[in-house]
Amino acid sequence: MSSLDTALLEDLARTAERDGIAKTVVGAVIADAEGKVLLLHRPADDYLGGLWELPSGGVDTGESLIEALRREVAEETGLTVTAIGGYLGHFDYRSGSGRATRQFNFTATVARETVALTEHDEHLWADRTQQNQVSNAVQAVLDIWRDQAV
Repeated sequence: MSSLDTALLEDLARTAERDGIAKTVVGAVIADAEGKVLLLHRPADDYLGGLWELPSGGVDTGESLIEALRREVAEETGLTVTAIGGYLGHFDYRSGSGRATRQFNFTATVARETVALTEHDEHLWADRTQQNQVSNAVQAVLDIWRDQAV
């Protein structure tokens, strides 16, 4: 899928609500020309500390998934999203406060700038061998991304 239509995005939100999801999150697979993916490292003293993850964050009330994705990437990395590509599926988990959370994942292209971290302590442009440092849920998203790239 090269572009996202409004009907898909609305359906994702409706399905999450029907499934009892209390919090929605968006995640971005941002890759460079060599296929390296931007991963962020959670500080040791944070919830899920030590985990490598995609740039991601919560959707605010009244905000669309796409608006949230652009904002979260900018807030967490200082990078500007120039395009959003395909939907890469979702996964569910319990937030630090115990709420049922669903993370919707998309491909994103950014203007190549310097990464400026605000919430994480490291970043990595991970090649295929380094991409296995993520959770199983994020690994499944990266598998979908690689399958779509072929």
